[in-house]
Amino acid sequence: MNKDNILFAIVGLLAGLIVGFMGANYINKNAAPAPGTLGANQMGLPPDHPAVQGQADPAAMQDVQAAIDAAEKQPDDFDSQVKAAELFFRIQRYDDAIKYYSRANEIRPDDYQVIVNLGNANFDASKFLEAEKWYASALEKKADDVNVRTDMGLTFLLRDPKDVDRAIAEFVKSLEYDPKHALTLQNLVVAYTEKKDAAKATETLTRLEEVSPGNEVIPRLREAISKTSAPTQGSE
Repeated sequence: MNKDNILFAIVGLLAGLIVGFMGANYINKNAAPAPGTLGANQMGLPPDHPAVQGQADPAAMQDVQAAIDAAEKQPDDFDSQVKAAELFFRIQRYDDAIKYYSRANEIRPDDYQVIVNLGNANFDASKFLEAEKWYASALEKKADDVNVRTDMGLTFLLRDPKDVDRAIAEFVKSLEYDPKHALTLQNLVVAYTEKKDAAKATETLTRLEEVSPGNEVIPRLREAISKTSAPTQGSE
């Protein structure tokens, strides 16, 4: 699963739909292995996806155990910590992934990808405040990383309570770096819809249609906007 699924889940809620996509949130493919999450784990995984919790995959678990053994035997070895973290990430044991990514970060505090992956793992564990911290740290090093900034924006949209205005600010900032970034535009439409700003949501949807005309989420976004702008029952 990837971060598109979080968007589908949000849009599904906005449109009055029941969407069973719960899992990782990785619009950005440049992060850790096949990233992402919303909170629960109703997964529609492809046949070749590594086993997740509750599935028996002896070969995958052997790989994980071997990586754990190597990481524990070599606590100062950066690559061993990263490998263990990545394997835990793939089987969606995010707390364990965070543990080993944190060790890797202690060894190489300036490693950009580990910082991003700590954001991703915390995001997938629904630890949105912690994810924000790591994404912000990454952006201090690379402010123009649109994927990371968009993911940080999502942390504001998904936390409880939401900070929709801050989410919008981050999405807008992302688009300053890449005005045609389709996934940022999608998320910005959702944020404006959450804010019940139908005019800006529609304007942003138009931009998305120009950039990604075949995007399958467009009809859901349009429906969500129409429900937001429709008069409430009993109004004149």
